[in-house]
Amino acid sequence: MNNFIFSLNATVPIFLVILLGWILRQRHMLTKEFASVSDKFVFKIALPCLLFKDIATANIKETFDLTFVLFCMIVTTIIFLTTWLLTALFMKDKSMVGAFIQASVRGSSAVLGIAFVQNIYGSSGMAPMMIVASVPLYNIFSVIILTFHSNEATKDTNMIKTACINILKNPIIIAIFAALVVALLEIPIPDMALKTVSNVAATATPLALLVVGATFEGKKAISKIKPTALATFIKLILLPVLFLPLAYLFGFRDSKMVAILVMLASPTTVTCYIMAKNMHNDAVLSSSIVVTATLFSSVTLTMWVYLLRILGLI
Repeated sequence: MNNFIFSLNATVPIFLVILLGWILRQRHMLTKEFASVSDKFVFKIALPCLLFKDIATANIKETFDLTFVLFCMIVTTIIFLTTWLLTALFMKDKSMVGAFIQASVRGSSAVLGIAFVQNIYGSSGMAPMMIVASVPLYNIFSVIILTFHSNEATKDTNMIKTACINILKNPIIIAIFAALVVALLEIPIPDMALKTVSNVAATATPLALLVVGATFEGKKAISKIKPTALATFIKLILLPVLFLPLAYLFGFRDSKMVAILVMLASPTTVTCYIMAKNMHNDAVLSSSIVVTATLFSSVTLTMWVYLLRILGLI
């Protein structure tokens, strides 16, 4: 029961904020202009601040584990490349490919990771290491895939160059690597600057969720129910089924196993919607997957936590 309540507390509030955004939009308290400006602010300012704060303030040197980091990096790479290959081959509607791949693979690692591990163990454990290992790759692969499958891709004759430029310009990637430099070199951050960054970071998740709700188009989302259901199944069920046993074979236990669970089985991050919209991909499909995966993750995360506890792995 405690596991169930924990998972509900982690996921239901997220879904309720999305619902609030939708209600406020229906009552004309939130406008399209607000949503448009807000998603740019979240993508360029708030989310980078959130990731910078989480990584820059983590004690990376003390918790560094090369095997764990390589495991997270290699699994993330395998998941992205395999999903990309299969989706490109079998998805008939090519306008949905980029958004589908990203939303099928990319979970709320940065948002839920530290909170999830802290809730179980009382400390952040290996969550920062998982974030450092997987989140930069999430963003690099997402930028590449969304660039190649953008609705404006046919207008660009040099997609590789464009993808590289987009990676270098991506504010989330810049924030992650800047935070790594600060953490590894142990550069002190003045309290005033850290509080400012923290205050801005605090707006990222709620504002992004409100925007997802405000821009959620039910009728259009229903027309894409099949790819939404498939992406949700991949994110919440298939990935952990395939890779949690591998994590067990590598000997990962306790906070390491929970961090890997978050990486694999957390609901699709709202960042997928923000990036898809800003990079001219299918924002409707992205928001549909975010809403659906968030709704069902309270059940699936409870199931995974309960299973891992029964097996004595966490």
